[in-house]
Amino acid sequence: MSDTNELLHLVALSFVPGIGPAKAKNLLAFFGSAEAIFNEKKKALLRVPEIGPVSATAISSGDYLSLADEELRFSYQKGLKVLPIYSEAYPSRLRQCSDGPIVLFYRGETDLNIRPAVAMVGTRSATSYGKKCVDLLIDGLAPLDPLIVSGLAYGIDIYSHKKSLENKLSTIACLAHGLDRVYPPTHAEIARRMCEEGGGLLTEFPQGTRPDRELFPSRNRIIAGMTDCTVVVETDRKGGSIITAHLASDYGREVCAFPGRIDDRHSWGCNELIKKNVAALIESADDLIQLMQWTPRSRDKKQPSLFEHLDETELKLYRHLRSQHRLSLDAISHWLGLNLSLSNALLLEMEFKGAVRSLPGKLYEACGI
Repeated sequence: MSDTNELLHLVALSFVPGIGPAKAKNLLAFFGSAEAIFNEKKKALLRVPEIGPVSATAISSGDYLSLADEELRFSYQKGLKVLPIYSEAYPSRLRQCSDGPIVLFYRGETDLNIRPAVAMVGTRSATSYGKKCVDLLIDGLAPLDPLIVSGLAYGIDIYSHKKSLENKLSTIACLAHGLDRVYPPTHAEIARRMCEEGGGLLTEFPQGTRPDRELFPSRNRIIAGMTDCTVVVETDRKGGSIITAHLASDYGREVCAFPGRIDDRHSWGCNELIKKNVAALIESADDLIQLMQWTPRSRDKKQPSLFEHLDETELKLYRHLRSQHRLSLDAISHWLGLNLSLSNALLLEMEFKGAVRSLPGKLYEACGI
């Protein structure tokens, strides 16, 4: 069984209707691998608890393998990462959640396992008070160099992403659609900057998935699951922020909220979370730092400072190698459109600069992964 075949079958398994993350993990535990699942007879699949005839028939048909192959081709062509649950690059905190996706699709370069990681959620109609809370929190957290995670939506989400970029912090947007689009479209430029400046876009949904209303709660569990804590800035008593807060609490993660006026509906949800002991009351970054017992760490990890000595072609190749993990000299030469001699010379120069390393079998990988 090759890693490529296992990834193909894992993506296919994630596409099968009626097979959510929990059932998929049961199948993997029962048969040992995704490839083995698709090689089993329908009768054997039906022996697995909660796997019914419809799901067993869908797996046995093999129809979803072609869809998975198409998705992988799209991802590789667009320079996206496909993160199976067993990958070291997969968010380790999300792996601990019973309903964590078995596959994620990722556009970006930053480490998804940075600690600390903070989810920022709130109303789509942010007030000046809400924005001030975001300013206080992210400015105060900046010395810790945290990962800031949100949902790219209007209001608190997009303001948190912008504030993170202002502080040169890594910031990830979890999406309720595929990576072939950005929603809302007005945030496309911020999304581009996030991908280029140490952040990225993350989703469990394949290309072609539209941002339909019922998918957002599913997106919210990834926000809650991949972070150490969730901070609610402004929210009414109902909505996505409340869902995310309760998901984080169910995962055993810390939930915090900024309090607000009792006559301001933008703060009703925050006040209620605090009143019901779902969320701890915070008024500053120091409150959160003390609650989580965090300590500052070095901020010298940023890729631009490490590899600013690479020229444009070298930097493009470096990013391509990071997305593909490792490639042969032939594959690199084909991707660059250069002959083997010129490609080898380029790779040698990049080795001297500490950007790539050579491996047995004329394979190469990017340093820092």
